Amino acid sequence: EAGRRAWELDRRHVFHSWQAQGPFTPMTVLKAEGSYVWDGEGNRLLDFSSQLVNTNIGHQHPRVVAAIQGQAGKLCTIAPQHANDARSEAARLIAGLTPGDLDHIFFTNGGADAVEHAIRMARLHTGRHKVLSAYRSYHGGTQLAVNVTGDPRRFANDYSAEGVVHFMPAYPYRSYFGAASEAEETERALRHLEDMILLEGPQNIAALILESIPGTAGIYVPPAGYMEGVRELTARHGIVFIADEVMAGFGRSGKWSAIEHWDVVPDLLTFAKGVNSGYVPLGGVAISDAIFETFRERAYPGGLAYSGHPLACAAAGATINAMQDEGMVEHAARLGEEDFGPGLRRVAERHPSVGEVRGAGCFWAVELVKNRESREPLAAYGGSSAGMNELVAALKAGGMLPFANFNRIHVVPPLNIGAEDARAGLDILDRALEVADRHVRG
Repeated sequence: EAGRRAWELDRRHVFHSWQAQGPFTPMTVLKAEGSYVWDGEGNRLLDFSSQLVNTNIGHQHPRVVAAIQGQAGKLCTIAPQHANDARSEAARLIAGLTPGDLDHIFFTNGGADAVEHAIRMARLHTGRHKVLSAYRSYHGGTQLAVNVTGDPRRFANDYSAEGVVHFMPAYPYRSYFGAASEAEETERALRHLEDMILLEGPQNIAALILESIPGTAGIYVPPAGYMEGVRELTARHGIVFIADEVMAGFGRSGKWSAIEHWDVVPDLLTFAKGVNSGYVPLGGVAISDAIFETFRERAYPGGLAYSGHPLACAAAGATINAMQDEGMVEHAARLGEEDFGPGLRRVAERHPSVGEVRGAGCFWAVELVKNRESREPLAAYGGSSAGMNELVAALKAGGMLPFANFNRIHVVPPLNIGAEDARAGLDILDRALEVADRHVRG
């Protein structure tokens, strides 16, 4: 009864993001715990989406719930110009996990405004304006962040007024450079990026922003040498390198920061989502010493009323401590190496609809195609299809809450999911892919 009332009030009053409001039929969630959610009919679903790939420690972790409750009893909120112990401790913990000298933390309300402020800092630091960003990327839904984004969600909001220039990413499976190997992809993608920098004028470019491992855009892990090459190009031309770790960070890829997979330290690093598993909205920018010095005596012209909100920061501190004490990042790495990687490759061998599986840790994509030779996607870029809709329905009927985007299913469960549940999820996916196989053309 409570679920029905929630659904009726939702349909009457709630305006949903990224949806046509009329035909949308949201799933009601009555309960969530660990790696599971219960829908409005009481069905238990294995959460292989981590919601928006943010509940990295699962639902209702008792240590984080207790930390929020304890903080609420002590100090619910305070203006950001005042120091408070929850924010100070969260900043200390985050600075201890970020690579290199990214030891200064500016807190935001989420990932999009972290991107907005990182770009603002880069522009003020360099005195330049342009921003380079890859196609097939996602950086947030606010005005600048959605223009920096390189996927179709940008189109309706893109007026070419934000100083953003997009370049082709390194994406071996669908190479834009005709590469036949990872080495060729790296070489040609870096040559393309260098050409873009020279053609746009390096003296005009404030920042280059890149997801360490692109998330919603496809979890395509950069080929060997690419990230190091990007870092070298940006350093050579005095361009601020922003690593977007909003989705890939805080253990998702089996490292605290996904950029740790390479010997690279960015100038700025954006985070959100997994920093406190989404229990209370929180994001931020980790800032290098050089950029911090720009604002030592010069006021930074930006802020947010809820920057470093005590409840959110208490949740972050508890999340990080729980992840460390329970070895969640190491567990995610093992799951990727021992369960998801081998298991998904076996699934791919059995299903002609699977063009490629790729990923790391608890961060994997299954790319679905109508034909393996032509690599024609099961759904068009920026859209869906009958085949994908049938597959999502089959996954839900099998007991899974999936993450689907265009022609892909993303395997992105909580980092502390048990190995038995992880394998159960792969079994559900294996059975459901028989639906996708029916759409394969010879």
